[in-house]
Amino acid sequence: MMEFESLYDGGKIPVIGQGTWGLGGGMTADYSNDVMALNVIRTAIELGYTHIDTAEMYGGGHTEELVGRVIADFNREDLFITSKAWKLTMNHVDVLTALEGSLRRLGTDYLDLYLIHRPNRDIPLRETFRALNALVEQGKVRYLGVSNFNREQLMRAQAHCDISLATNQVPYHLHNRSYVVNGVLKYCQDKNILLTAYSPIDRGYLVDDPTVKEIAIKYNATPAQVAINWLIRQPQVIALPMSTKREHLEENLGALELELAAAEVEKLDRIELPDTVLFPE
Repeated sequence: MMEFESLYDGGKIPVIGQGTWGLGGGMTADYSNDVMALNVIRTAIELGYTHIDTAEMYGGGHTEELVGRVIADFNREDLFITSKAWKLTMNHVDVLTALEGSLRRLGTDYLDLYLIHRPNRDIPLRETFRALNALVEQGKVRYLGVSNFNREQLMRAQAHCDISLATNQVPYHLHNRSYVVNGVLKYCQDKNILLTAYSPIDRGYLVDDPTVKEIAIKYNATPAQVAINWLIRQPQVIALPMSTKREHLEENLGALELELAAAEVEKLDRIELPDTVLFPE
């Protein structure tokens, strides 16, 4: 049974969503695995992943097309659809155009959540949010957010947003605490902004972590379930795992059923981090 986190206005968003990066191509369209991609998206929704996360950049827009083909067979009001405007389309006119393109490819007349995919230092945030605020006013977007923003960028974004930001989507997992160290998580928790963790199992590397494996065995769980549960048990944190296999989709949902003891959580908190860059640009 899916669990939900509250948004700032009392709305609900699933604590585990389905990412779509790589379905339909990388930065450009790849049609060779469309049957597989369509099946993955459909299976995820049927299993209970009602939050589907995509972006105009994914597959050069083709990923949105694939998502659109699937969600046409479901009740739109039962789904929470997120997309993102790429960082090259951040001026006022480009944002409006980008949103219309996403809506057309997705076959919907509104997005539940629309994000700035990455910061663009060449275009003032006030210009970007002038368009984003208008889209909310027009009813084409329900919630606004950002992705890959550091604390200072997040604060400036909120200052230009007419409504509260719903989320900052960032890489966050047991091997990457950069958005804890740089103050983003604390800021989000203080300001009632969700932190959406993408790559929650570190592209699969966490399943081989000795501490994660040890705890998984103790709870008759899988390492992926432990890693995801560690995230979603934190206030204001939701996760976006991505898998193309049904068994892994089911496995990830099993993270909802875990109840880790404080001692195990402490062990996970103390996992030695790999030598990576702590602070995002």
